[in-house]
Amino acid sequence: MDKELEQMSLKELWQLFPIFLVEHNKEWATWYLEEEKAILSLIPERYITRVSHIGSTAVPYIWAKDIVDILLEVPEPEDLEQVKDFLIRDSWLRMSQSLERISLNKGYTKQGFADRVFHLHIRITGDNDELYFRDYLIDNIVIAEKYEELKLHLWNKFEHDRDGYTNAKSSFIKMYTDIAKEEYKGRY
Repeated sequence: MDKELEQMSLKELWQLFPIFLVEHNKEWATWYLEEEKAILSLIPERYITRVSHIGSTAVPYIWAKDIVDILLEVPEPEDLEQVKDFLIRDSWLRMSQSLERISLNKGYTKQGFADRVFHLHIRITGDNDELYFRDYLIDNIVIAEKYEELKLHLWNKFEHDRDGYTNAKSSFIKMYTDIAKEEYKGRY
């Protein structure tokens, strides 16, 4: 395809980058650590509160998209734009942006997914529900297996509809995130 990724429609992007799940890959933890180190080398320390491995690739025993999700928390709203700029200069691509959140990715090419793919979620400190959900799944294998089952069920239905896939999981994620926030009160 001759179009740049930024010029493609959402439908074209979803065709090029479908939803796909794979068995847990123990290398995801290493990929995260390597990418965390690279991120920390690009951004002055004052802009970072915490960097965390989130998403299903951070849960050691369930199927996941072969995409490592990273949460980067910044101290102040005005730090979001500065951090984004550091990362864009280092080949990260902006996926979405609002006043309080920025999402970047790495590993998306005009030919499809690269060998390693990352989603980076830049948020203001405390906007970190994903940490609660991650830890709840790690601590509760039965719930993690239910989540895996849900994702496997939704995979074929939403293979080329990333928003549909995400939305179909949202009530499950919210329910267990709320439980985790109560159980882990004050953890983050």
